[in-house]
Amino acid sequence: MKKLFAYALGAFIFAVFICYFFSIHITGFNMKNNYADSSFEQIKKDYEIYDAWGLHTTIDIKNCGPDLIRSAEAIKEYIVTLCDLIGMKRFGDPTVVHFGEDEQVAGFSMTQLIETSLISGHFANATNSIYIDVFSCKLYNPHVVAEFTKNYFKGGEYTLNVLLRK
Repeated sequence: MKKLFAYALGAFIFAVFICYFFSIHITGFNMKNNYADSSFEQIKKDYEIYDAWGLHTTIDIKNCGPDLIRSAEAIKEYIVTLCDLIGMKRFGDPTVVHFGEDEQVAGFSMTQLIETSLISGHFANATNSIYIDVFSCKLYNPHVVAEFTKNYFKGGEYTLNVLLRK
C-alpha cells in the first residue's frame, strides 16, 4: 500500500511539473505582460523568441489639439502617414465616422484595414483625448507610433501598452 501511494504521489508530482513546464514554455506564460517600457530591440527579440503572431499597441493621449481631432481630413491624413511611417500596406481607404448622441463619447472613430490586420481609434470631443489601437502580425516600432501620434495631434501625456499576441 505504501509503495502504491509513493508511486501515485510521484506520478502526481510529475504531472504537476509537466503541466507547469508546458504552461510556461509552450503557451508563452513567461512573456511580459506589457512591453511599453521595453526598447524596440527587446520587443523585436522577444517577438522572435516567443514566435509571436502579432504586436498590439494601445495609446491613450490626453489634451490633444481640438481642431485636429475634430477634422475627418486630418484623421485620414494621419492614418495614411502613419501607415507609410511604419511600413504598413493599407487595404482600401480609411473609414472615419463621427457619431455619439452622448457628448461624453461623441467624436470621430476610424478604422484602417492593413494587409497584416487593423488600425483603429476613437477621438473624444468632450475630453480632447484619443484612443488608438494598432494590431499587426508584421513587426513595427510601437514607440515610433506613440511619438508620431502624440506629435501629430499635438497631445499631452499618454499611456502606452504593448503586447505580444501569441
